[in-house]
Amino acid sequence: MLQDFQEHINHTFPFLKGKKILLAISGGIDSVVLAHLLHQSKYEIVLAHCNFKLRGNESDLDQVFVNDLANQLKLPFFTISFSTNAYAQSHKLSIQVAARELRYEWFEKIRQENKLDYIITAHNKNDALETFLFNLTRGSGLDGFTGIPGINGIIVRPLLKFTRETIEEFARKNEIKWREDKSNASMKYARNKIRHTIIPVLQELNPSLLNTFDKTLENLQESRQIINDSIESLRQKIESTENGIQRFNIEKIKELSNPKAYLYELLKKYNFTEWNDILDLLNAQSGKHIFSNTHRIIKDREYLLLSDLSHFDSLRLRSATTDQRSPISDQISEVKKENIEIEEGSTDYEHDDLKLEFEIVNYNLNIETSKNVVYVDKDLLKFPLNVRKWKNGDYFYPKGMQGKKKVSKFFKDEKMSLLEKEKTWLLCNSDNTIVWITGKRLDNRFKTTTETTNTLKIKFN
Repeated sequence: MLQDFQEHINHTFPFLKGKKILLAISGGIDSVVLAHLLHQSKYEIVLAHCNFKLRGNESDLDQVFVNDLANQLKLPFFTISFSTNAYAQSHKLSIQVAARELRYEWFEKIRQENKLDYIITAHNKNDALETFLFNLTRGSGLDGFTGIPGINGIIVRPLLKFTRETIEEFARKNEIKWREDKSNASMKYARNKIRHTIIPVLQELNPSLLNTFDKTLENLQESRQIINDSIESLRQKIESTENGIQRFNIEKIKELSNPKAYLYELLKKYNFTEWNDILDLLNAQSGKHIFSNTHRIIKDREYLLLSDLSHFDSLRLRSATTDQRSPISDQISEVKKENIEIEEGSTDYEHDDLKLEFEIVNYNLNIETSKNVVYVDKDLLKFPLNVRKWKNGDYFYPKGMQGKKKVSKFFKDEKMSLLEKEKTWLLCNSDNTIVWITGKRLDNRFKTTTETTNTLKIKFN
């Protein structure tokens, strides 16, 4: 197996040569054999072991075993213990998902802190088949049937070519010791039922099941590539970006043969799950929206707008009891209206996606202003200034116009999308009167005139 492994890794993963590698090692046969293979192949590796505290003393003995192996092979070793049950309960996750989140977050932390290049895991061909069948029971889409990727960013899985039988034979021939996880025999886990009950029956029907499975994966992966190419071509026709906001043309989506299927392919990487609700957005009123854990998609006239939740969370718009499909107007009362103060004499200010610069200047009325630079009469300001988001009822006196205007009406006249409205900051006096809708329009009451003696230049980035 060693020669086959070396030929495989040199051919499939040539980029690993000369790199520093973190090997995720449990103490089980797969990861222990992989540690020996990489060590004998002269790769520079460090071992990283997670103790999930799920099997009492057995978990601690796994940790001791891997520590001893690291000493035997003279390899650097990192270990950590997790309160996995508590994490799973607090984040409302299954134990398996919780353990996965914990270990990969820690692996990445170790990788960055120690300037390592790649993370290697010991998934084998049997694992890929079990994952395929497990996804089949859950009603997975095509992605669930294209196998565990051999390369996924910085994560590499060089044992996917090898069967569990081959790995066990190598371990016996080389008198390699490992730790047996007794939970692998427990039939209370779905994967174990697949491993011990379903796969043996399938192998009776087809003794070459694993080789046949390789061909099936190859066919599915080729089909997936055709779909990916088609989606990328479609994306260029229906997706655009304006002011940093991704927009999807609703009418063009409706013209597709199966809008729901195409929406899934276009948006799946943003972690959405409620695909029927997203489909309903096509005919919903403006303001309806759907959340994933990381993003939001919102109906705004003829477009679906996509944004991540970084700025949205900062507005405090989400609450545990809020209907995810309710209009923005229904949620506006949830906004916490922070007044972030700017003291007199400040030269710059930065917060979230807002950066302001202040400078006292000699001003004459011939200096041209722009949307991002304004000149105000400093003597008319009341410090400390504050910046905040807009709220219902806000009004100002737009420069260049007569009288006052509601901010909401100004936004509408400017044809601003809902996401643009959410991202817009107001610079206000200490009494909350609006001085400037940053990047949009100055309030007429604070403009410079021939009577101005103190001019303050304000620049918005």
